[in-house]
Amino acid sequence: MKLLLTSAGISNKSIEQAFYALLDKPVSETKVAYIPTAANVEMDDKSWLINDYANLNGRGFAQIDIVDISAIPQKLWQPRLEKAHVLFFGGGNTFHLKYWIEKSGLQKHLPELLKTRVWAGISAGSMVAGRSLASKNDQIFAEDMGEVANTRGLGYVDFSLKPHYHSAYFPGVNDENLAKAATDLDTKLYALDDQSAIVVNGDKFEVVSEGQWKEFN
Repeated sequence: MKLLLTSAGISNKSIEQAFYALLDKPVSETKVAYIPTAANVEMDDKSWLINDYANLNGRGFAQIDIVDISAIPQKLWQPRLEKAHVLFFGGGNTFHLKYWIEKSGLQKHLPELLKTRVWAGISAGSMVAGRSLASKNDQIFAEDMGEVANTRGLGYVDFSLKPHYHSAYFPGVNDENLAKAATDLDTKLYALDDQSAIVVNGDKFEVVSEGQWKEFN
């Protein structure tokens, strides 16, 4: 399985090169499906989402499709995801994203899809791939869980992740809160700033960073 788990997308040359190295074909032949579902319940300004779209646009991909799995039925989203070489899960509310991955039926298809495709995530789109989304001592994001009954992630990687480390927009992502959250987890917890990413390629694991990151547990 190949995953690029980022805090803020392809934010620097190091992350860009690591992402391209995961691809099985040139960028000019690579099709991307961007799943913006996590952003649907976020209030107020969405300039960050526009920036995420813009960050992908212009890189020379063969195609960038936007596939909201909460807005269209499986008969429409499934063939579009199957045509893509990269499934790019955007940021927003992690629990909302998890809910729709389950409710839409996508969770059943992801293991097969990810045999030949790259999972790329931004913020919530990275967190949801991990073992746990939150813990009882977690005061970092205080996300609304909506209709999600538990804090388990999809478990595609054997660790948990918190994005936006040391970000002025997310003051809760600090060492004190991260250390508290980690005490309830039976896995490692990685905090990534917006210039950092985790790259998983089969059994290979690497933190790629031009900024700051920290491992807890």
